[in-house]
Amino acid sequence: MTATGELALRGAAPILSRESHRAWPIVGDAERQAVARVLARGILSGPFAPEVMGLQEEFARYVGAKHCLVTHSGTSALVIALAGVGVGAGDEVIVPAYSFVATPLAVLQLGAIPVFADVDEATGCVDPEAVERAITKRTRAVMPVHMHGCAADMGALGDLMQRHGLELVEDAAQAHGATFGGYPVGAIGGAGGFSLQSSKNLSAGEGGLFVTNVDSVAFEAASARNFGQDLRPADETEYDLERPLDGLRALDSRRLGSMYRGNELMAAFARAQLAQLPDRTARCQRNAKRLADRLAEFPGVLPPECPAGRTSVYHKFRVRLDPSRAGLSVSPTKLRDVMVTALRAEGLEVVQWQSGPLPAQAIFQRRSPSDGFPDASLVDRKGATDLARNYDPSQYPRTTALLASSFVLFSQSCPLIAQTEDVVDRYADAFERVWSHRKVLCA
Repeated sequence: MTATGELALRGAAPILSRESHRAWPIVGDAERQAVARVLARGILSGPFAPEVMGLQEEFARYVGAKHCLVTHSGTSALVIALAGVGVGAGDEVIVPAYSFVATPLAVLQLGAIPVFADVDEATGCVDPEAVERAITKRTRAVMPVHMHGCAADMGALGDLMQRHGLELVEDAAQAHGATFGGYPVGAIGGAGGFSLQSSKNLSAGEGGLFVTNVDSVAFEAASARNFGQDLRPADETEYDLERPLDGLRALDSRRLGSMYRGNELMAAFARAQLAQLPDRTARCQRNAKRLADRLAEFPGVLPPECPAGRTSVYHKFRVRLDPSRAGLSVSPTKLRDVMVTALRAEGLEVVQWQSGPLPAQAIFQRRSPSDGFPDASLVDRKGATDLARNYDPSQYPRTTALLASSFVLFSQSCPLIAQTEDVVDRYADAFERVWSHRKVLCA
């Protein structure tokens, strides 16, 4: 197919049909058989149920962790990870200004305070220097996000944690299988959390996975996951598959917790997906490179970057645009918007995903005790972060610039990992066609 020529916006045939995309997750015989296995067994829940135990063992091995716990969402995996390392009410946790809102909301659910730091514009991951500037006497932990599947700078962040005596909790919701220095992300720090939400590279509809290599952290996280009760490995020997809702342990809540466990249907589905994840990830990485190489040929188009020593699993494929390099005298936002419109007309799935820095969202602008923020009159905040300044969106110019000048190719429903090489090539063709008309489109 000729990549150039008239635009679909001007009446030409789109380069790609909507039906060409593969929806995600891909459900095959393995997933159907896994779910049927659960229904035939009749055991749907329980901390030691067989599918949950199997998934925990297999995923721990996949990411090189000693411990794994299945949760009902990626957010709850982050909550128990933070609880596991000792984050509590009034503590500060530094998070990126660019992420999904689940990252700071997980902090708030423990009565702690999310403190934002700007990101590296090229990767979207939190900038270690910005993190260091945000540290106060109240800081207890830092929670980097492996953004869009690209590992954050765990080396620099790890050094920071050692110097300041802080905990490092990884938000790996988008990064199943990504690596830093050859090690899978998730359990490099004190603890980490992954998501199994429908769009994720490892999908089960909803669900999450907590991981750690620290025994004491795993114990506290398991308690937080189960109403604050003790849930020791020894309890497994008392678990009766014929009576999964009964047990001999004391129902005594010793700390704040909730019901964060997952269920057998989700775990079984995830196990079937996990068995195929290495091959799917490798194909996704090849297709990402194939597309990035094509896009890099176009002046002013900046495909995703992943620094040396790190790998990305390309959960999202964010493309940045530079008007000056493209020979245009328009704002980055103008160029972004005309490209989104033209690419969608060519049949591409194109989304913005996030529109501004997280602190711009209403909950962080209000900072109301009714939203979970500690009441300033009840909590000693001496030596703490100035939240009015930290929650000012203008303090995050790189996050703002990244979002103003970029968009994500592929969508939540049809992510890159699901697509064939032919579809990826057509994305490049469509981009070439539209880019060749950029001056007219921006006029």
